[in-house]
Amino acid sequence: MRVAVIGTGHLGSEHARIYAELDDVELVGVYDVDPSVAGRTCRKHGCAAFASRPALLAAADAVSVCVPTPLHAEVASACLEAGLHVLVEKPITDDLADARALRDLASSRQLVLQVGHVERFNPAMRAAARHLTAPRFVECHRLAGFGRRGADVAVVLDLMIHDLDLLLTVIGGEVQSIDASGVAVLSGSTDIANARLRFRNGCVANVTASRISLERMRKIRFFQPESYLSVDLLHEKVAMYRKRTGVTAGDIQNALARGESPDLLSAIEPVAFTIAREEPLRAELRDFVRSARDGRPPTVGAEAGIRALEVAFEIERLLRREDA
Repeated sequence: MRVAVIGTGHLGSEHARIYAELDDVELVGVYDVDPSVAGRTCRKHGCAAFASRPALLAAADAVSVCVPTPLHAEVASACLEAGLHVLVEKPITDDLADARALRDLASSRQLVLQVGHVERFNPAMRAAARHLTAPRFVECHRLAGFGRRGADVAVVLDLMIHDLDLLLTVIGGEVQSIDASGVAVLSGSTDIANARLRFRNGCVANVTASRISLERMRKIRFFQPESYLSVDLLHEKVAMYRKRTGVTAGDIQNALARGESPDLLSAIEPVAFTIAREEPLRAELRDFVRSARDGRPPTVGAEAGIRALEVAFEIERLLRREDA
């Protein structure tokens, strides 16, 4: 399959690197509004730098759109109109009407439209997923330092949306209510945000995102009736503890009634994990190529991107009301 990349900043260059390494893919080239940036990427990965976007689209079957978020709708739409399968980086767009129009266009053309929510492909998240059966409370922390990347949108669309997508996937169902608070510190939009989501099934999620932190963290903790999981997305690790088979809350209460101090280690056991290591972005791009080649729905389709965007925009609306 012939693939191309539009936008060769940091992330676009990584897309080009991986496409160049995949056995069943031909990286035909890249396009960037800055020819010098495109040239650097091409020299690294041995592909062509196209002088125009239409020329690139005519040479490819599928494309990664890695331009700034405000340009997602226009660029992805042009790619779909040209008949190409599209992977657009997250968030799908910065406007819900545009996102829905992209979804409808891809559907009408029978083309794959995948959204780059790369944490779905994180090995730690994949390993933990089969154990996430009934989360009742979830705590998310995503902290990063300040930089140019992503500063064209508020931290909710830049960082928090990763965790919103994971929550909507794991918990399922509708969000019943949201409370949110945030503050702009170094940019013209919110740099630190916290949201508390209550789902119709009763699960509550507390989500914090910051892009002005002195430490980096991407961690999600899941609390379930029979188990606790801590998923470290940054270091790709999972810690899980569960109640031992046969132990009941009544056993603990009876021991307390007898004046005994229950041994937690006899009631709770750790669970060992084997994590299949693979670079998340590589797994994501392989999924995109397979979907485009085989005509099957991608792991993260347009509907998932729209759902995450709807919740993100509701959080941003609450943040604006808070500032008013």
